[in-house]
Amino acid sequence: MNKVVLVGRLTRDPEVRYSQGENATAVARYTVAVDRRFKRDGEPTADFISCVVFGRSAEFAEKYFRQGMRVSISGRIQTGSYTNKEGVKVYTTEVVVEEQEFAESRAESEANRVQQQSAPTPAPSAPAGDGFMNIPDGIDEELPFN
Repeated sequence: MNKVVLVGRLTRDPEVRYSQGENATAVARYTVAVDRRFKRDGEPTADFISCVVFGRSAEFAEKYFRQGMRVSISGRIQTGSYTNKEGVKVYTTEVVVEEQEFAESRAESEANRVQQQSAPTPAPSAPAGDGFMNIPDGIDEELPFN
């Protein structure tokens, strides 16, 4: 089975082109930066995954997806190759997207964009939070579940 699920941030706005012919089809390409779960000194902290999506989903990506947005995608990995202008064979790997959706609200996306533009980039070795809020002691009786 060839199935991949990714959650990450778009590195740039999707690039959309249309196929040639009578029934032109939209083809969108974008890259998703996916954080690595475990970080080791001297190694990258994210992988940059190339994605391609077709048809109405490509038009959706063009209209709504923007650089920095957190998205969730699922699809299949496809490999290929071509010979470049210098005659060198180039091997490719990309995800053919079957499903795509937002992985954060519009407000979270806007807040993240503003934060990225105004704040300096943190050092790669700086520890990142886990994204969860700490629940204060003694609040157990106020929660609707145990």
